[in-house]
Amino acid sequence: MNFLGYERPDGSIGIRNYVLVIPGGFLGNNICNFVNGTRTILTADSGSGRTSRDRETIARTFIGLGRNPNVASVIIHSLSAGSSYPELSPSRIAGEIAATGKRVEVIDVSKEAGTLRAMEKGIQLAREMVLEASRLRRQPFGLENLAVGVKCGASDTTSGIAGNPVIGNLFDRIVDAGGTAFFGENTEIIGAEHVLAKRGVTREVSERILAVAAETEAIAKSTGEDIRTINPVPSNIAGGISTLEEKSLGAIHKSGSSPIQGVLKYAERPGGRGLYFVDNWMSMGSIFAGYAASGAQLVIFQLGGGGWSGNDLLYNSTAVVSPLMWTTANPKTLTMAPTSIDFYSGTVIEGKDTIEEAGEKLLQKVVDIASGTFTRVETMKYADPTQIYLKDPSF
Repeated sequence: MNFLGYERPDGSIGIRNYVLVIPGGFLGNNICNFVNGTRTILTADSGSGRTSRDRETIARTFIGLGRNPNVASVIIHSLSAGSSYPELSPSRIAGEIAATGKRVEVIDVSKEAGTLRAMEKGIQLAREMVLEASRLRRQPFGLENLAVGVKCGASDTTSGIAGNPVIGNLFDRIVDAGGTAFFGENTEIIGAEHVLAKRGVTREVSERILAVAAETEAIAKSTGEDIRTINPVPSNIAGGISTLEEKSLGAIHKSGSSPIQGVLKYAERPGGRGLYFVDNWMSMGSIFAGYAASGAQLVIFQLGGGGWSGNDLLYNSTAVVSPLMWTTANPKTLTMAPTSIDFYSGTVIEGKDTIEEAGEKLLQKVVDIASGTFTRVETMKYADPTQIYLKDPSF
């Protein structure tokens, strides 16, 4: 099975064809407001007042987004509170992205006689780069070139029974074809981490999965919270989930059954293909950008329904350059948001499909989106802020 994508100089394959402007802020936003076909990151995480470790995470995110296959070329500017730090210097970020063979242009605001002149230069550069990108044509490529990331949220009884298992079946199909899949959410594996750890390809991978769960639990306890007593959250309980173990066992179904090749830091790129667990947070404000920086061309939110009553217009992607696909197995959620949900797996509960049959249909939908069809929320020109997953306090 093939999808239609754009080949990049480093051999990676994009499913979208953007010009990325980083960092965000005044300059990035205004360039993108003027020029179609551009993207920028909307975030308060500039690196100012952060530890060196957190600045490195921000840099890794910017670099990863620039290297994402959905990006044709990149503009980097110096108008950022964090750009004077070595981790976030424009030249460092530009060099690591340019190593992929993409065109990268740097705007030094101090050399452009001010912000407005720099904005004018950025707009002209972006127009030129978008025209260059528009000359590319989609070609057929195999699923081994596809990378997908997933999170689940507002989990309810339908999530563990059908929604997450169907995503897991999709992941197995992509991994079996030689592709790459990312899952994470540290808090959502606690209580089932020992089950997940058995799938590590090495002892080191298994131990790292257990360590991530233990670290997350310890951090929570240091704030006075015990994840094992506050999870499931009220919306999960309203959706029919009664215990932490029930929620976590349902959540890990979205990873499928493939061996786990490694545990990645947030926004870290994998050393090979296959299934990876990512050390990340459960917030959709942060998780998707990390997947995109790791190389995911498409991100998926598997939605249960608890606590989302009345939210018929679901959020657009915080992955900046990777479109967001919404799935659900809850018929009430589908009825609530029919113009936002891309795929309904509740047919498994209704007895119309097996998990395998629904997984095949979901794969067909993913291939369609990868070949150029918009996701439903991708049709909206709106972006929520991206919250980069940082581990240290600000100073």
